[in-house]
Amino acid sequence: MTLQFKITNMACSTCANKVTKAIKAIDNNASVQTNAKTKLVSVETQVSEAAIKDALAAIGYLSA
Repeated sequence: MTLQFKITNMACSTCANKVTKAIKAIDNNASVQTNAKTKLVSVETQVSEAAIKDALAAIGYLSA
């Protein structure tokens, strides 16, 4: 399934890398595309949306 999140506090490529790492930690096969400028993250995954949100919350990036 494809999920899309707007992460308002993702400000740079380092932030985007942290987001990608957090998602890959729970689904190594996930396809993650981040755009720090638009603050959008697109994830192709088999993991639930709740699990992705929990992973992002754990590193301080809450999705809006």
